[in-house]
Amino acid sequence: MTDNIINFRKAKKSVTRANKEKRAEQNRAKFGRTKAEKLKDESEKSKLARHFDGHKLDDGGDSSE
Repeated sequence: MTDNIINFRKAKKSVTRANKEKRAEQNRAKFGRTKAEKLKDESEKSKLARHFDGHKLDDGGDSSE
């Protein structure tokens, strides 16, 4: 009867490494954006704000009624 010998210290370290890598992958997906992506989003946001500002109606006090 042959048994596999397990080094618990190494097994624990490998599980810890796997958990850290899994968490890092989740953080990269959640927070990781390139500078180009950030600039593109900012550009789109400012373009949209200009678009809405251009379509606002004047509420000035110079009504000729």
